[in-house]
Amino acid sequence: MTSTRAISEALSRRQALAFTAAGLLLALALGLAGLFGAAPVERLDHRVFDALTAMTAAGEVAADTVVVDIDETSLAAVGQWPWPRYRLAALIERIAAARPAAIALDVLLPEADRASLDDIRRTFERDFGLEVAISGVPEGLLDNDGFLGGQMARFDVVGARYFYFDHATDAGRPSRPGVGFDGALDRLDLHDAPGVLDNLDAIAAQTRSSGFVNIRTDDDGLLRRLPLLIEHRGVVHPSLALAATMRALGVESGRVEAGRDGISIRVGDHAIPVGRDGSALLRFNGASSLYRSLPAVQVLSGAVDPDDLRDRIVFIGSSAVGLNDLHATALDRSFSGAKVQAVLAQNILDGRVVRVPAWGGWAAAALGLLLAALQCGLFAAGCRLAVLSAVTLVTAVVLGALARGSFVDSSAYVPIAAPLLVMGTVLLACFATRLAIHRHHASRWSRQLENARQVTIESMSAVAETRDPETGAHIKRTQHYVRAIARQLQRSGHYRDILGDDYVRLLFLSAPLHDIGKVGVPDHILLKPGPLTAQEWVLMRRHAEFGRQIILSTANRIEGDNFLTVASEIAATHHERWDGGGYPAGLAGQDIPLSGRIMAVADVYDALVNRRCYKAPFPHAQAMDMMRALRGSAFDPLVLDAFLAIEEEILRIVASFRDEDAQAAAAAAAGGADVASGAGLQQGAVGACSKPGSTAAADRCLRRECREVRSPALRE
Repeated sequence: MTSTRAISEALSRRQALAFTAAGLLLALALGLAGLFGAAPVERLDHRVFDALTAMTAAGEVAADTVVVDIDETSLAAVGQWPWPRYRLAALIERIAAARPAAIALDVLLPEADRASLDDIRRTFERDFGLEVAISGVPEGLLDNDGFLGGQMARFDVVGARYFYFDHATDAGRPSRPGVGFDGALDRLDLHDAPGVLDNLDAIAAQTRSSGFVNIRTDDDGLLRRLPLLIEHRGVVHPSLALAATMRALGVESGRVEAGRDGISIRVGDHAIPVGRDGSALLRFNGASSLYRSLPAVQVLSGAVDPDDLRDRIVFIGSSAVGLNDLHATALDRSFSGAKVQAVLAQNILDGRVVRVPAWGGWAAAALGLLLAALQCGLFAAGCRLAVLSAVTLVTAVVLGALARGSFVDSSAYVPIAAPLLVMGTVLLACFATRLAIHRHHASRWSRQLENARQVTIESMSAVAETRDPETGAHIKRTQHYVRAIARQLQRSGHYRDILGDDYVRLLFLSAPLHDIGKVGVPDHILLKPGPLTAQEWVLMRRHAEFGRQIILSTANRIEGDNFLTVASEIAATHHERWDGGGYPAGLAGQDIPLSGRIMAVADVYDALVNRRCYKAPFPHAQAMDMMRALRGSAFDPLVLDAFLAIEEEILRIVASFRDEDAQAAAAAAAGGADVASGAGLQQGAVGACSKPGSTAAADRCLRRECREVRSPALRE
């Protein structure tokens, strides 16, 4: 077998250059796909990022943020949503009493509170024409919305808003974020929102600062990044987490900076890396349980230790399933919106917002080209696939280790999906190319083996031809007869369990060896022009057994099943008769191998219609009549029927492979030569051996018992 190394070295210089060029083009295409965020590369980058996030998760409880959760328990204890605004105001007052660093309300209140006393009074007046007097209630408590707005202003609570990107809203009162941004804003390509959903005016008008609560998941439904800045009507707005963090830091403005590694938003001493669209990659400590939450009902009842809130950024939100504010992440499938804001705020304070360096995509593309060149070079140099796979695996592990180190040490994610895809794809291409080379070599080896088999058969047949007066044309004709008969049997649906395409091909290859045993018959018998004596017949008939022994002696030198097995069957059994009267074993019916039964028909027909040293040729029609007469006695009826059904094909084979003396005789006849003596001999043979309507005469001819003529009809 050709070794893997030898096969790889069989690549020509031109093939090696073509393979390398294809690998580099593939690497370039994948590198560009990574630069432009094409789906296959981006998805793998997401998987790598998720893996790094999971591997490097600190597993520590967030220290600087806490969520006051209006959870299922709070809703059940205090009342279903929406709560009256005075209850939210009371919750804010309780939180503010613990002196947190900042409070952010992750709840949108765009509609008026129907439980407000002022609203009840207006409803009675509008619907019933009744003026309801309400006394003993402080002025501020008559309007729940206004009361909540006043409390938010009093404790400087950051409010929420939501931006629309699919439709515009009325301009109304300008939406101001309460904080501003300057610097390299032109380096950003922010999402421009045409619409906004804000708290109703009684609340929004008293809110000093606000942030949006838009959350965007990736195409696979997982949350990995949050927008920090969105533009609306020419004004840049911060996210709720960013606005709350700025409130906790005591800064009212941020600056956009552009550096070698990309764009950052600087607020106080903190630089927050963002993409060109103003979004930031989140880095989770672990599951959502690591971001502390306190049930709102416990805060309202005073059952919470104030130290749990002091100096922390507090986000008021809800994890209730019915409010549909739960999001899937790589580490937890159920992060509430308020906790997502807490994650970003904690990342900002810890300096753990993940940066994707601006040069990362270009570096990944260049690295992919370098690795592709390395792999292609090793493959073209004849490197074994096992070694190439090991090199690829080690390189991938090194890339992963470098990416992990960068992620841990500097919170930077260098995208490695493109080079990983390049290495994997080039390695697959190496395997595919090596497989194609193997198949090419195997095909070439198969052709060489086929040629060797054919040469072996033809060489062995040539040995028989040196002793047998039958010509090479006889071998060709019988070879094609056998294949034609077998194919007709296939078409007719006979012997389906035997006649596969491979078997038919072996029949064709093996047929020339049917009379190789004649090399063991003495010349005075083999070349005798007249009838044989009884003793001579015994020796002549031994050629079938001689043939089987000669072929099997060669076959035994070949391991496993081989093509000579069918050849030995043909040599041994093509003189057996369907009725059991043949030789050498006297087999009958189905006991005779199909190969021998087919060969018998082909051999007898060719002997009948062609000249031999002991006989003249029979006309085709006469030969066919003689063979029909022996259907079911000398020949397998199904095989003979198949032969008779392809008469025109048989005649074409006869015409294609004519004996040299027959061709010379035809040429002489065309030139006007006198062939009367030959015609007379032929007529004598036909007349003596085949009398019309005489089945017995035909049978005697096929049994080599026609002794009354000068030229016997047939002989083995």
